[in-house]
Amino acid sequence: MSTLTIRNIEPAIKDQLRLVAAAHGRSMEEEVRTILRNVMVQATAPTTGLGSRIHARFRAIGGVDLDLPERLDLPRAANLDAGGAA
Repeated sequence: MSTLTIRNIEPAIKDQLRLVAAAHGRSMEEEVRTILRNVMVQATAPTTGLGSRIHARFRAIGGVDLDLPERLDLPRAANLDAGGAA
């Protein structure tokens, strides 16, 4: 594990950190680690869904308009019997 020293923290911020840490039942040091972990997870999390990311990746290639057939059958439940086919 590495050590990180943070200097010149405003007293009001330190007091607020102490209160939040106590409310969570943690030391100030553990509270700071938790805050940093949460921020880093948010910073690296994708901001869009998988479909949007795939679309953006291939947008420059262009697209194809497909003629989709009209759906005539009503949706039905899957057959989950052992070895049974739909």
